[in-house]
Amino acid sequence: MAPLLINIVSFQAGWFASVLGAAAGSSWLGPAVVLPLAAFHLVRAGDRRAESSLLVASGVAGILAETAMIAAGFYDPAVSPFPPPLAPPWLVAMWVNFGTTLSVSLRVLEERPGLAALLGAVAGPAAYLAGERLGAVRFADPRWPGILALAVLWAAAVPGLFLLRKRLFYSPRRPKR
Repeated sequence: MAPLLINIVSFQAGWFASVLGAAAGSSWLGPAVVLPLAAFHLVRAGDRRAESSLLVASGVAGILAETAMIAAGFYDPAVSPFPPPLAPPWLVAMWVNFGTTLSVSLRVLEERPGLAALLGAVAGPAAYLAGERLGAVRFADPRWPGILALAVLWAAAVPGLFLLRKRLFYSPRRPKR
């Protein structure tokens, strides 16, 4: 129970640091909090190599996805040290932060891709809408295309990241965990 609770609390701490930091004008507060949380997660991981690869892949997915969403004009981050449409560090940190949940608190979804997609389609846009209410992002008007795009993105991303996790942890060259 302790690893699950630690993972949930760590994820929430990283999410709030990223969103509230961005709302307050800091692109770097989120990464400054998420990086040590991710390091702590890796110290506790059974297979650090596979888990590290999963977190890096989550971050790369975040760079690509957020840059595409910003370039499409669905929303704008409140703050970024980079020129648009490049993803700001706090949004990328949130993807790495999400990656820490895949082997712990969300692992029950690994063998349930339909449920993982449903969770992504609902919780993904909900998190961005909460971020908007806190001042971290601004959706374009009308908002529904951005919300729909996020639902599609996260409906694909969550099962996709689980598929990657499965390949990293259960490849033929690696012992099954």
